[in-house]
Amino acid sequence: MKTTTTLLALSVLLAGRALAAPPALTIYNQNFAVVRDTVPLDLKAGVTAVRFGGATMHVEPDSVILRDPAEKFAFQILEQNYRNDPVSQELLLSLFEGKMIDFENVRTKDNTQVRELIPGKVIRSGYVPGAAAEQPIIEVNGKLQFSLPGQPLFPDLGDDTILKPAFNWLIQSEQAGSFDAEVGYVTGGFTWQADYNLVAPEKGDTVDLIGWITMNNQSGTTFHDAKIKLMAGDVNKIQQQFMTKSARLGMPVRAMAAAEAVVTEKSFDEFHLYTLARPATLRDHETKQVEFVRATSVKAPVIYVYDGASGYQFYGGLNNDANFGKEGNKKILVTRELVNAETNHLGIALPKGKLRFYRRNDDGQMEFTGEDQIDHTPRNETIRVTTGTSFDLVGERKQTEFRTDRADKWMDESFVINLRNHKKEPVVIRVVEHLYRWSNWDITQKSEEFKKTDSQTLEFRVTVKPDEEKVVTYKVHYSW
Repeated sequence: MKTTTTLLALSVLLAGRALAAPPALTIYNQNFAVVRDTVPLDLKAGVTAVRFGGATMHVEPDSVILRDPAEKFAFQILEQNYRNDPVSQELLLSLFEGKMIDFENVRTKDNTQVRELIPGKVIRSGYVPGAAAEQPIIEVNGKLQFSLPGQPLFPDLGDDTILKPAFNWLIQSEQAGSFDAEVGYVTGGFTWQADYNLVAPEKGDTVDLIGWITMNNQSGTTFHDAKIKLMAGDVNKIQQQFMTKSARLGMPVRAMAAAEAVVTEKSFDEFHLYTLARPATLRDHETKQVEFVRATSVKAPVIYVYDGASGYQFYGGLNNDANFGKEGNKKILVTRELVNAETNHLGIALPKGKLRFYRRNDDGQMEFTGEDQIDHTPRNETIRVTTGTSFDLVGERKQTEFRTDRADKWMDESFVINLRNHKKEPVVIRVVEHLYRWSNWDITQKSEEFKKTDSQTLEFRVTVKPDEEKVVTYKVHYSW
């Protein structure tokens, strides 16, 4: 009868532990995470000493929150002690400085391995907390040597040495009881990032977009079957960076409309939160990837931009140097522009990351055509990325006139811009010009219509036929 009662009590205890909440991670894209885990507490009335050894190597001790999720037990942490000196050979040597220990040395004699024990006194361990280890000093037979005579064999570790980081709490409770408490804390050692692969057909301006989330765990702890959320955004965090946001992620691909979303997204506070649909095990020193967005037939037209004076800007002061901006570069940028809207088969909050572009060749093989970075992009915003420069398009920018009268306070400047197209099809080139000499200006002559994109920038949109050279001219008058 006693055995039956004992087995029944054990089964109830195991069942209770099996129902314990799995760990939960919220990983921020600023190199930290918030961990929520379960700690079984067996409190007595009064003060109970509790040890929790499941924390990470990079926990912020002052961020710890311990609570009863069922709110049935009232308790208070009187004292918290955190130890983060996990056992290593150097640490153990430091514990035995000034003492004799045995070193095991294996050597080969007559084709037979011989094991011998060499007594040695640890003069200096070489252990430096928080820094690189120094060279140890061991005394063997009255002589000092700057290397270990063999593999050190240590006695019992004792109660004061830990195998991994641990919290030791003194908990005050008015009542006795056993329950699963929840511990939460902020820790470093976690990162995540988004990467996007965009594949274009042989011809055309549409792409298929696949987004990946990459998580990396360098925290020193493995989390089994954890509920994982990813926060995207720029959270204010002192010293280390902190937070992100939530978003509404889906898989807007017609061919996969019936598939279950691997990641869901929603707005959260001022950020966006991405939640993995299934629990996942994130092991220490492991990198894990999941696909979080897939879209087809996304319009991402190629846009050619000639910014011949890209290095010259208006900085708030008068610039009357005649040689400033006299000649520009010849490179015409190749950019892609896509609208993050449902009408363009997207319309989800996209976390910052790298975009890689591929185009299928006429043999069906994908070729890499460039990459760029995007910032956190809300829905219904436009993304513009630069993938490289055009081989077959050339631009030239030259100053043809510069006159100034300081007494009457004016300047006139003229430019000629030559655009050459060596492609087999016509292209539209956006010519960007920066009015960098003064804030008050007026275009007095122009060969093409332009659009004012900001207070100091013009944009001409010029169509250039195959093997054609197009010339754009304009004159600007400054006054002050």
